[in-house]
Amino acid sequence: MGNNNDLNIQERLLKSVKTALPQGMKTAIWLLKLTIPVSFAVFLLDFFGILNVIAGWVAPLFKLIGLSGQASIVLITSFFTNIYSVIAVMTTLGFGFREGTILAVMCLISHALIVETAIQKKTGSSPWRMIFTRLSASFIAAFMLNFILPAEAITNSENVVRSVGEFTPALTNWLSSMLVTTIKIVVLVNLLLIIQKILNEFGLIKWILMPFVPLLKVMGLPSSTGFLWIVANTLGLGYGGAIMISETEEGKLSRDDADLLNHNIAISHSQLEDPLLFVAVGYHFGILIWPRILLAIIFVWIRRFEIWVKKSKNLK
Repeated sequence: MGNNNDLNIQERLLKSVKTALPQGMKTAIWLLKLTIPVSFAVFLLDFFGILNVIAGWVAPLFKLIGLSGQASIVLITSFFTNIYSVIAVMTTLGFGFREGTILAVMCLISHALIVETAIQKKTGSSPWRMIFTRLSASFIAAFMLNFILPAEAITNSENVVRSVGEFTPALTNWLSSMLVTTIKIVVLVNLLLIIQKILNEFGLIKWILMPFVPLLKVMGLPSSTGFLWIVANTLGLGYGGAIMISETEEGKLSRDDADLLNHNIAISHSQLEDPLLFVAVGYHFGILIWPRILLAIIFVWIRRFEIWVKKSKNLK
């Protein structure tokens, strides 16, 4: 009997791996099609000195939050792409731990701004409000971290980044860096999908996240948002978007409740996969998640207060 159970578990594990790998490779290839051109474009802009010009324009603003002007290139890249592309650009440019940490948290909040805002619009929120929420939260987080992180950990990226004198050596360096990034993307994407499939196969996700459900009240979220909160924090807004839209369109979630949820997950989502990608290149997991969690709670309660004030005025 025990052997049969072991065999059944092995078969289910093997099934999870076989299901995940084709999807993982398809996703990895799609990500590389996006990541490699973006990284190469940044490489060219850096080589020909264009990044330095742009960096000079915004350096005074970014200096207020402990970032060099070149950090703006990474942040702008994050608005239109995903964390994989952000890491590729950061790897290409090179940042110290302190500056890289601040920038990583900003990008974790504001990445894929266009696509994810469109998803949130479909689930009940104003797109302009979501954009404002994410951008303001990004800069607030940066200000907080610039104040908290030890000054001695600073490594100015403007001193790290140098254009190579000749194109061929510079291109070789970029290719080497891109090869490492490619390997990481392929391995990590497939590994994450395998883990996800195994958790789904054995019904473990709900048990793993059960301790977080009581925290919904602390976060200011209605109990009806619990499932979608779990989806957003495990699959992210991009991967979980289809599920979130379906739940809202089927009437399982009111637009008001969806709006409160959106104020939370706009700032704090994909709390496993995205931070782990930054951990893989040397950043600290805790610093990457806690500022987003705290800011998400604050923004939801601000939104709840705003709703309460409006309702109070209407009753008068």
